Amino acid sequence: MTRPATGVLHHVEIWVSDLGRAVDSFGWLLEALGHSLFQSWSDGRSWRLGATYLVVEQSPALTADRHDRCRPGLNHLAFHVEGRDAVDALVAEAPRHGWTLMFPDRHPHAGGDQSYAAYLENTDGFEVELVAVDPAEAD
Repeated sequence: MTRPATGVLHHVEIWVSDLGRAVDSFGWLLEALGHSLFQSWSDGRSWRLGATYLVVEQSPALTADRHDRCRPGLNHLAFHVEGRDAVDALVAEAPRHGWTLMFPDRHPHAGGDQSYAAYLENTDGFEVELVAVDPAEAD
């Protein structure tokens, strides 16, 4: 693997109240986006894409049972997706993996007229944004 550039994200760790639900929702999504299972242990999993990986862990040190994206801290993760058709396919499959489409009345332009994206929330309150890559802007 090529050495990552300074400043590139190394990993993100998300604490979850139910590892099984997190593996079902995040695992499906990350693998659909090209990540591969990287690590697995009794209280967590991680998926890797390139030099960056995402961890979900059920820690005994949790102080709440649900994430609240409207409190200080992480609001959402946003992922590049290869085109509008891919965004649409993920949105169609997402409910089978614990995700609900947010802002359905404004989808797929909830981020503005120039954006084609889906905002999904899982059962535990975590939000992801799936942003279609415009081929003209990809390079």
